[in-house]
Amino acid sequence: MSAPTRTEIGRPLDRLDGRAKVTGGARYSAEFTPPGTAHAVLIGAEIPSGSVTSIDASDALAAEGVFAVLSHLNMPKIAAEPHLIPSIAGTTAHAQSFFPMQDATVHYAGQPVAMVIANTLERAQHAATLVRIGYREERAITTIEEGRAQAYEAERIFGGFIPGRAERGDVAAGLDQAEARIDRTCHLAANHHNPIEPSATTAVWDDARLTLYDATQGPTATRLTVAELLGVPPSNVRVISDYVGGSFGSKAMIWHHPALAAFAAQHVRAPVKLALTREQMFHSCGHREEQEHRVVLGARRDGTLTAMRHHKLSPTSHFDDWAEPSLNAASQIYACPNYEGVYRLFKANTMTPTFMRGPGEASGVFGMETAMDELAYELDIDPMELRLRNHADVDPESGNPWSSKGLKECYARGAELFGWADRDPRPGTRREGNWLIGTGMASAIYPVYLAMNPQRARARVYADGHAVIESGAADFGTGVGTIMGQVAADALGVSTDVVAVHYGDTELPNTVAAVGSAGSGAVSAAVHTAATALRDQLIAQAVADARSPLHGVDPASVVVRDGRMMLRDQPDTGETYAELLQRNMMFDADALGAWNPPGPDTGHGMATFGAQFAKVAVDPDLGLVRVRHLTGVFAPGRVLNRKTARSQLMGGMLWGVGQALLEATHMEPQYGRWGNASMGDYLLPVNADAPDVDIEMIEVEDRVVNPLGVKGVGEIGLVGVSAAIANAVFHATGQRFHDLPITIENVI
Repeated sequence: MSAPTRTEIGRPLDRLDGRAKVTGGARYSAEFTPPGTAHAVLIGAEIPSGSVTSIDASDALAAEGVFAVLSHLNMPKIAAEPHLIPSIAGTTAHAQSFFPMQDATVHYAGQPVAMVIANTLERAQHAATLVRIGYREERAITTIEEGRAQAYEAERIFGGFIPGRAERGDVAAGLDQAEARIDRTCHLAANHHNPIEPSATTAVWDDARLTLYDATQGPTATRLTVAELLGVPPSNVRVISDYVGGSFGSKAMIWHHPALAAFAAQHVRAPVKLALTREQMFHSCGHREEQEHRVVLGARRDGTLTAMRHHKLSPTSHFDDWAEPSLNAASQIYACPNYEGVYRLFKANTMTPTFMRGPGEASGVFGMETAMDELAYELDIDPMELRLRNHADVDPESGNPWSSKGLKECYARGAELFGWADRDPRPGTRREGNWLIGTGMASAIYPVYLAMNPQRARARVYADGHAVIESGAADFGTGVGTIMGQVAADALGVSTDVVAVHYGDTELPNTVAAVGSAGSGAVSAAVHTAATALRDQLIAQAVADARSPLHGVDPASVVVRDGRMMLRDQPDTGETYAELLQRNMMFDADALGAWNPPGPDTGHGMATFGAQFAKVAVDPDLGLVRVRHLTGVFAPGRVLNRKTARSQLMGGMLWGVGQALLEATHMEPQYGRWGNASMGDYLLPVNADAPDVDIEMIEVEDRVVNPLGVKGVGEIGLVGVSAAIANAVFHATGQRFHDLPITIENVI
C-alpha cells in the first residue's frame, strides 16, 4: 500500500457551508414546503402534574382551514414503547422513555396534550387557542429543595451507560490521613440550549415511504427511532438534514416532534410541517438539569491528594433515571488513590434532561476545580503547582496508560501566554480605579467517546479529475463537511478545490450522530478509509495496466500529488487519475470504506485535556463582574482544520462566560414551570461581554482513538472556564462563590 501525501489536513480553510448560511441560500428543515403542506401546532399542558379530564375541540375544528385536532383521544398508538437505553446495535436514540398523547396523564408543564393541523400556520395557531382542555391537577415537585427528602441513589444514569456509584480505595481512610480538608457544596442552575434554529420537522409520505426534513444531529438516529415508533421498516424512512442551525445537544436525541409530524401527515394525507416555537424549546428538547454538588478533598501538607469524595443531587423525570455524568471526568483529572462518586436523583415533574455541551464535564469540573483552588490557598501552594503535583500519569480509574495526554504542555504554554508567573497570589490586592482585578485557572478534560458500530463513507473520482465524498453525517455548525473534504483530498492526493462533499442524508453511507465530540473522529476515520481505499484501488489498476507508465511497479513506491500518481523517486514517471480512467473508458471509480472502532476495552485511558486561564474585573459596589481575558490551551490529538477547531474552542470558552455569570433557567415552584422561557429573560453573553481570547492547540500523537488520531474539540472549550472565572473572582475579591451563575446580587 502506498502512503498518502498529506497536504490538506490541518489547513485553516473556510467552512464550505459558510457562504450559503450568511447569504440566506441555506435551506433549513422548516423551510421545506412541498405542495399542499399543512402546518401542525402543539398545545402544551398548563399544569405540571395530574391528568387531562376533557378536550373540547369543536370550535377549533369549525375554524377555517383546520384539518384535524389530535390528542390522546384519537392519536394513533405507537408501535413500540421508547426506551432510553439504546438497542444492542446502538441505533435508536429515544430522548425519553415517554411518548405524549398516548394517555391522559400529565407529567410536566408544556407536555404536548393536543396538536392542531391546518392549511396555514396562522390558522393552526388560531385554532390552538380555541381548543378547551380541562385538567385535574396534583401536587408537583420541580426543585431540589422540594425533592431532597425523596432522593435515592441511582443504579445507573446517562441512558443506562454509567453506574450510579464509582469507588476506588478507601475514602474514609484517605480523609483520616489528610492534613488539610476542603468540604464545599455548590449549586448550578438549570440551563437550556437555545440554538439559533429551533427544532423542526417536515414530514412527507409517498405511499408507504416517509421522508423527514429534520433538524437533527443524527439523521440515521432519527430514521431508526421514528421507524420504531411508527412500526415501519427503517428502509421506508429517509431523513434529510441539509443544514442544521446549531444544537449543543438539544438535537442529539430524538424527541417527540419528528414522529408527531409523521403521524399528522399520515392522518391528513398531506405533507405536514411541525416547527417548535422558541418558548416550546424550553420544554420540548431537554435541558441541563439543576444540580447540587458536594466535593470533599483531603490532602497532605505538600499538596498530595489523599481522598476525593464527590456527590451529586439532581432532578430527573418520573420515567427515566437521567443525570449528567458530572463525576466521571472530574474523577480522572488527578492522581488520587481514594475516590467516591455518587449520583442521587429524585423524581420530578420535568421532562428527561439531556446532553448539553460538555454534558457533565462542564458542571463536575466546576465543583472539582473550585475546590482545588481553595485547597491551594489553604496549603499556600500556587494553584497550578498543586495541579502539577497531582498530575495523573495514568488513568486513575483503570491504571491504564493514556492514549495521549499533553496536559503538562498545556499548563506550561497557557501560563506563558497568560503571564501566570507575574501573578500576585494575594486576593483583593490589585485595583484599577474602582475595579478589583483577579486571575484564576482550571484544568479541562473531556472523554473520548467511540462509536459502537462501523462508520462508513463513499469516495468517488470522476474521469474529469473531480472527486466526491459522501457520508450521512449532519453538519450542525461544527464544520464537519469541511473536514470531510480535507481528509478526502489528503488521502486521495488532490486539492480540496476538486472535492465535492455530500452529507446529511440517510441515503448516504451511515456514520454516527455527531455527539460527545466524537463526530470529527468517526467521520474523518470513515472518509479516510474510503478515500484511501479508492486511491489504492486506482494505483493498483495503473500498476496492472500495460498502457500505464506505472505498469509493473511496486504499488508502495507510488505517491499521489495533485491527482497525479507518480513514483516517489522518479516523479516524472506517472499519470493522473483522469488519464487512467479516460483511457479505460471509465466514467468514474468509487470505493466504500468502513472503519470499525476499537472495542470498549482498548487498554488505554482516553480523554482530551486542556488548561483554562481567566482575568476578571469586579466592581464591588455595583456587583458587576467583567471577564477581560481568557486563555485556553488544548491537546486534541491531530487538528484537521485549525480555523474551524479554533472557532469551536472559542465558542465553548465564550459559552463558559455565560455559564459562569449569566445563564439560568428559573423554575416557578408555585406553578411548576419555567419562569423565564424566552430569549428576553434567559440571559446570554453578547458581543459587549466577550473578552479577548487566546487559543492554542498542542498536537499530540494518538494511535488508539482512530486512524488519524483525532480527539475532537467541540466541547472541551467550555470545560473549566466557569471554574477559572470563579477562581479569578475570588482572587479579585477574597470572596468565594460556589453557585452558578455568579450574579450581581451575590457579589453585592
